[in-house]
Amino acid sequence: MTLLGRLLKNRRAGETHTAWNLPGLQGPELLTLTSRSFGDGDAMPREHGAKPIGGGDLSPHLAWTPPPPGTAQLLLVVEDIDVPVGKPAVHCLALIDPAVEHLDAGALDARKPSAGVRALRSTIGRGYHGPAPIKGHGPHRYVFQLFALSAAVDSAPGTTPVDRARPRALLPAITAPVLDRGRLTGVFER
Repeated sequence: MTLLGRLLKNRRAGETHTAWNLPGLQGPELLTLTSRSFGDGDAMPREHGAKPIGGGDLSPHLAWTPPPPGTAQLLLVVEDIDVPVGKPAVHCLALIDPAVEHLDAGALDARKPSAGVRALRSTIGRGYHGPAPIKGHGPHRYVFQLFALSAAVDSAPGTTPVDRARPRALLPAITAPVLDRGRLTGVFER
C-alpha cells in the first residue's frame, strides 16, 4: 500500500469542489470553529482515525462561537481534500440544532448521535468516519466546515428525503442563505 501512496503522491482533490466553495454555501466567515483535540492545521490524534487503521472512529470535540440570530439549522461538513480522486471525500455530514453550542467527542456517531444532531449520509456511510488515508500518500487535510443556515434543509433535488440524499446531490441543492460560516482543518498521515 505504501507504493500506491507514493505513486499517487501528486494526485489530490484540492479545495475547488469543497462545500466551502459551493455557490449556495457562500457567506460571512465569522464563526470560529475549534476543537480540544487539535488546533487548526495540527495533527489529529489517532483515536479520531478510522478503525481499520487502529483508530477509534471517534468524532472530535467541536465548539463554535454563537451563530447569528435567525439561524434555523447548522450544517457540518467534514471533507478530506487530499484524497487522490477528482473531488474531496465527505467523511461526515450532519445537521445540528442551532441551540447546540458544542459537540463532545463521539457526538457524530451514526447509531447514537448526540441530542440535536442528525447524522446524514457521507461518501463512506452515515455519521462520522475517521481519517484513513492511503499509507505513504503524505499528509491529508480534513476540513471541518460549519454553516449557519437561515432555513432548515428538508430535501434534496427530486424531493429525496435529506436522510437518504447523497452528499454530492444534497450540498449543491442547499439554497437557504448562509448567515455565517467557519472552518477548522486537522491533518492525518499514515
